[in-house]
Amino acid sequence: MTPRSVLSSGVSGYLDLMRFGAAFVVLLSHFAYARFTDGRYSFIRDLNLGSDAVVLFFVLSGFVITFAATQKDKTGGRFTFSRMSRLWSVAVPALALALILDGWGIRANPEFYLETPFYNAVATGDYWWRGLTFSSHWNGDIIRLGSNGPYWSLSYEAAYYIVFGIFLYLRGAVRWLSLGICGLIFGLKIWLLAPAWFMGVGLYLWLQKTEVSRYTASQISLMIFLPIIFYGLFQVVELPQILRFLTYSVMGPEGFASLGFSDEFIWNALIGALFTVHLFGVSLKLSGRTEPFRWQSAMKWLAGGSFSLYLVHYPVLQWGGAVLPQSGNWGVDDSVLLAVTCLACYAFAAVFERPLARYRKAVLKLVPRRKAITA
Repeated sequence: MTPRSVLSSGVSGYLDLMRFGAAFVVLLSHFAYARFTDGRYSFIRDLNLGSDAVVLFFVLSGFVITFAATQKDKTGGRFTFSRMSRLWSVAVPALALALILDGWGIRANPEFYLETPFYNAVATGDYWWRGLTFSSHWNGDIIRLGSNGPYWSLSYEAAYYIVFGIFLYLRGAVRWLSLGICGLIFGLKIWLLAPAWFMGVGLYLWLQKTEVSRYTASQISLMIFLPIIFYGLFQVVELPQILRFLTYSVMGPEGFASLGFSDEFIWNALIGALFTVHLFGVSLKLSGRTEPFRWQSAMKWLAGGSFSLYLVHYPVLQWGGAVLPQSGNWGVDDSVLLAVTCLACYAFAAVFERPLARYRKAVLKLVPRRKAITA
């Protein structure tokens, strides 16, 4: 399979579906908190679907970043610029927006914000330092930046970008010394969820060398559907809870607490493996499709704002829960909160996420030695 066919029109459409779907599931998992919707959607919380969706993001990220690095950003300078501009273009305004909304919400309804662990008052300097460096969850730190809980995953994403870039662009002793330094800086939590991200890397490289003709239609169907079936069965037998309890038993209360969002790393690795197999099957199935699906343009638009949807929704939910008036009709109130959150996220995306290509061009004009980036 040629590099181009790895991301055929059909595969790209499915990736867009997964990107938006995962972001929306994370939104729903937070919308389902009793503090927002009085426990009416507690089944979403019980299944911990939001955490599982983040693992899908990691696999998708490793897959797409490998495509970008090998087909577009073929130098270390271009890779670094592309990755950091992608993160900062959304992260910086998201941090600013969260400060504004948190300040507004605290003044209007302080009790709603001071209820831990949903808000953490961070000194302004530390807030911006941790946010801009994505270091809020590196090493032993577990720091929530204001109300923006989902920001934690950017600590992981940025770390994986760095490690991947080191593997790709450095050689010899410099590579291994750099990885050793990263190991000390990032800490155990980051490495525990790394398998899912690098499964996405391996999947892309594997697809480049794979001929569809090697697999029968039945084999491809099994790869697509068996992971979904196994995921459902694992939920029925409560395997996530079993594995979490096993980790707790081995590490003890303090060790387990130190893992932060990596406390389900065994389950997360299993989800990553299931989704990788599923995505492999889907990629084989859709590799020859050149015509877009009917829904593909709409899904591409939704996916084009999925980073904003993921990163901005919680500060908006928090603000909405504190500030928006209540009608007394839970159906109306829930709908308004969800609609306001989605509209705010996609308005944000229209300003900061979608124009990324224009922002990159504007920044490059200000860089004296931009050939190191654009070459």
